[in-house]
Amino acid sequence: MTIFAIGSIPLILVLGNSMLIPVLPKMKTELHITQFQVSLIISVFSIAAALSIPILGYLSDRFSRKAVIIPALILYGVGGLLAGMAAAWFSNAYTWILAGRVMQGIGAAGTAPIAMALTGDLFKGGEQSKVLGLVEASNGFGKVISPIIGSLVALLFWYAAFFVFPIFCFISILLTIFFIKEKKTKKEPPPVGQYIKGLVSVFKTEGRWLFAAYLTGAICLFTLFGILFYISDILEKTYKIDGVLKGGILAIPLLFMTTTSYITGSKIGKKMGLMKSLIVIGLLLMTLSFSALVFFKSLVPFFAVLVISSIGTGLVLPCINSFITGSVPSDRRGFVTSLYGSVRFLGVAIGPPVYSALMVWSRTGMFLTTAGLTLLAALLCLVLIKVSKKEPSEESDTLFKKLQFT
Repeated sequence: MTIFAIGSIPLILVLGNSMLIPVLPKMKTELHITQFQVSLIISVFSIAAALSIPILGYLSDRFSRKAVIIPALILYGVGGLLAGMAAAWFSNAYTWILAGRVMQGIGAAGTAPIAMALTGDLFKGGEQSKVLGLVEASNGFGKVISPIIGSLVALLFWYAAFFVFPIFCFISILLTIFFIKEKKTKKEPPPVGQYIKGLVSVFKTEGRWLFAAYLTGAICLFTLFGILFYISDILEKTYKIDGVLKGGILAIPLLFMTTTSYITGSKIGKKMGLMKSLIVIGLLLMTLSFSALVFFKSLVPFFAVLVISSIGTGLVLPCINSFITGSVPSDRRGFVTSLYGSVRFLGVAIGPPVYSALMVWSRTGMFLTTAGLTLLAALLCLVLIKVSKKEPSEESDTLFKKLQFT
């Protein structure tokens, strides 16, 4: 139940964007806004989260993980309620929806990244990698079901998804309160100055590979939400597919990603050499898939090629999560994992508006640009992540002692 409770936290997070993707074209029509304005409904959520995550990461290190997660979930639910009420009753609905989305973004900052740090606190060795794999799979599962849920509730009214957020948040809050028991520590939290010095020392010694890992996570989420934004648009405009069927089609690549994430997390243990290989292989699969999509326009072959990139993403993310979560001592883990969450959110934030512009520019250019980014990430990971030949023991608290950096 502890693992289930932890897994519910990133599940709530991912609903924040994925559940709205099938509704965006309808939202554009109902609110009489531009394509760029509708993309901001995704982006402001992610930007607010990206800016808030480092602060909440520090607070979770200084106080406790639950002391941050529970208020964050409450704020997340209230933001959804505000956006739904605005869409239903307010005259200047779009502005208030954006305000609600900013609130949700700040709340989201205290969910998945803190859940990763909490996993690092409660589980060690190979068990930690398995749970991190489950956390990433939960994240992916949320992406699978959320377009379907979004499409289903939109049958009631187009803004119904906003009212679903508080319900899910309430369930996650109860699970967190009753089933997550943090380890009590008698140590006083370090002063701010000492804490910052410790972080600086971490980034001095491990900065190069952390840069590669952070950038890779951001690129994976950037391409994922950018492609989903593109697919949502063409399904409605080109193929006239809407409603639940559209949500189900959007879920196909996400299902492959989730399944791969779960299997990868359950198998990698603390085998850092294997992790690095899977990261590079996954990024190369993404590069191959995005390059090939230039030649496929029919729906079935397009998705057949697209799932290759989803499998690649599913190989990359659990391995990156394990590297980052195990890279630092627990007293600074919250900040480092939160900063990783921050750059992931930035990837989500810029995905829809950038792809909106790329769609106008060139379909071929859009896919080749995406392939170039994933290839760059593969090369950086290959060069900057150096793994010692000796694998760490299952009891090892951190991976950073076993990593050698260029």
